[in-house]
Amino acid sequence: MTEQKISEQEMATKLAELEKIQEIEVGGETEINDEVIGAIAGVAAREIDGVGPLGASSIRRTIAERLGSAEQRARGVEVESGRREVILDIDMRIVYGFSIPETVVKVRQNVARHILEICGLIAKEININVIGIEFPDRAPSRVE
Repeated sequence: MTEQKISEQEMATKLAELEKIQEIEVGGETEINDEVIGAIAGVAAREIDGVGPLGASSIRRTIAERLGSAEQRARGVEVESGRREVILDIDMRIVYGFSIPETVVKVRQNVARHILEICGLIAKEININVIGIEFPDRAPSRVE
């Protein structure tokens, strides 16, 4: 009985000490793989109206990825990351009819915001290479 009361008293003291601590800091390092950063950037870029597919389509690359002889990565996004900053190169198509300069500005802003919010990294540069125009499917014209 006495041993149980002592351990309960000790536990009550320890719990009181823990309640006084606002945050317990645990050390360590976090490394975010470039492929993860590229995937986040790709999703953020495609959220913007007027953005078509990212990256150049390559049948050879697709087959190599599926067979496992090539590393699959965030297609159309190249990443160079440091401890606090990241540089991104994004290859994308723009949907016909959308302003390229306006779309590119919106993509940069959205990608930078997502990278900061999700990864805690500052996008030092977001280089965008417009590699083509995506034409939306048109309904066949009717003859009356």
